[in-house]
Amino acid sequence: MSQETTAAGDGHAGDVTGAAAADAGTLPRPAAEPDMRAEAPAGPGGDAEALALWRRAVAEALGTCLLVAIVVGSGIMAASLSDDVGLQLLENSLATTLGLAVLIAVLGPVSGAHLNPVVTLVDWFTSRGTGAPDDGGVTARARLTGAGTYVAAQLTGGITGAVLANAMFGVPTGFAATERATAPHLLAEVIATAGLVLVILGLLRSGRESWVPAAVGSYIGAAYWFTASTSFANPAVTVGRMFSDTFAGIAPGSVLPFIAAQLVGGALAVALAAVLFPRARREHHRR
Repeated sequence: MSQETTAAGDGHAGDVTGAAAADAGTLPRPAAEPDMRAEAPAGPGGDAEALALWRRAVAEALGTCLLVAIVVGSGIMAASLSDDVGLQLLENSLATTLGLAVLIAVLGPVSGAHLNPVVTLVDWFTSRGTGAPDDGGVTARARLTGAGTYVAAQLTGGITGAVLANAMFGVPTGFAATERATAPHLLAEVIATAGLVLVILGLLRSGRESWVPAAVGSYIGAAYWFTASTSFANPAVTVGRMFSDTFAGIAPGSVLPFIAAQLVGGALAVALAAVLFPRARREHHRR
């Protein structure tokens, strides 16, 4: 699985990416991050390769767990400290902004710190091959397996993070009652997710990968405030928040519409990146 995409985000409502624009090109690999594929044999299925993927999957599960715990836990704390909804949102967004940036900075060298199925799908889509080994010795099948493993780890981590946040504050774990799937909220999720993925792709393709942690955290913090949905932008976070009937919760009936909107946003970002950053794509293909 490629680590070329680093970061995923989540505002009061979530995070990132999808796939669309078939000629989007492969993302450049951040020079500061080690190539995890170098630890594995060229062919898929070897013990070293399985171990490397296992380690990356643990990082994705842990990172997504902590991200959801930050979002849900800070929401519970904010609601307990103030009756002012604006102040609650400020506290929730500040905690998410800082926590997300730290998680990306720490886990980026291990797994790429996707922490978001949309980011993972975009990474897979833009680095997909034709079925033959690519220049890193990773086959298309191995990339697909890696992407599936990442998504499973992220979803598991997201649910676990919500349960842990509930436990820390003595809140019963159960389905949230807050319905969010209105037309304005779904449009907001498309925009929030497209913006998040475009930030990531734009920075990586322009050689500014060191900006990703701060930029992604800052974007999600801003998206809390300029989107009607408070920017979930992340299917794993959306699923996790379904299990907390608190400030950050989302009702089960709103989850699938939100995820669909997020995937559309990710696809839109891939198409925009192909138009805005074509030079990066051509330079990568010449290497």
